[in-house]
Amino acid sequence: MDQPSAKTTSGTPAFLRALSGEKLAVPPVWLMRQAGRYLPEYREVRAKAGSFLALCYNPDLAAEVTLQPIRRFGFDAAILFSDILVVPQALGQKLWFAEGEGPRLEPVADAARLAEIDREAGAGKLDPILETVRRVRASLGSETAFIGFCGAPWTVATYMVAGRGTPDQGPARTLFAQDPALFQAIIERIIATSIAYLNAQIAAGVDAVQIFDSWAGALGPEDFRRWCIEPTRRIVEGVRAVHPQTRIIGFPRGAGELIPEYVRGTGVDAVSLESEIDRDFAREAIQSLVPVQGNLDPLVLRAGSEALESEVAAVKAAFGSGPFVFNLGHGILPDTPIAHVERLLKAVRG
Repeated sequence: MDQPSAKTTSGTPAFLRALSGEKLAVPPVWLMRQAGRYLPEYREVRAKAGSFLALCYNPDLAAEVTLQPIRRFGFDAAILFSDILVVPQALGQKLWFAEGEGPRLEPVADAARLAEIDREAGAGKLDPILETVRRVRASLGSETAFIGFCGAPWTVATYMVAGRGTPDQGPARTLFAQDPALFQAIIERIIATSIAYLNAQIAAGVDAVQIFDSWAGALGPEDFRRWCIEPTRRIVEGVRAVHPQTRIIGFPRGAGELIPEYVRGTGVDAVSLESEIDRDFAREAIQSLVPVQGNLDPLVLRAGSEALESEVAAVKAAFGSGPFVFNLGHGILPDTPIAHVERLLKAVRG
């Protein structure tokens, strides 16, 4: 790319400087799901791998697709190509992806099933993903940050209990109402595995980690505190105990006005914002606490046209006066034209 980026010669990637609280004239930019189906080079590698999971566990191919958007667009950060559900799979839960329907797991409906999958858990299941981290780190320039991630316990638990994504996370909400001890036991397994997994990613070479709580918005305030804030706080503490300098981004999607409480309660260094949040509120109540990341609507990026430049300008105007990383409010859509991503970068960096 011949467009200027937010990278500087300070020795620290601009992305990490923003997460440390520095306001930059040109915000660093990366996109959630930036390694994915909108790229023809990704589709070629995905076909070679044979399946999504096979791609996740093939270090050669997973490293390649992690690096593809960096080569093409010069984003300020790469994010590990993987999936949040490798954690329940590491615990011994059977995982597969149904074509066109998303992930499937054998549901954890009772204590016996939880004990069964826990007994089946084996050391080393995530080693191929850690090898991907090492290979990407060796290939990235020093100006490009590298992000690892995991799913937040609440969101991962919703898939473990239901065996699939659901519109309202009803199976998980029913289980914690009927048997809170069992649901807490599931959360405990996820917390412990996630701490170990994130610490291993950092040891292998990532610079920062993001905790995705995609279904945080499904909970009322009290349940949000119990199942979103408290488990995430424990993960943050578990990572900081080993890697105190690593920046941690939280993404409690849909939490809205509860995000300031989430920031204070979890201790995350930064927070990612969904597209639907009120930007004035986010600037005044959230960015005053921590750096923010977001929050362009992926649909606007897919649509392109003058509306794209207008919305990019609106996002920059809302958050550009403080520490800020430009991103989407959720993952890039698979049918997004590459030209629109190029147009976005020109608008952000121009």
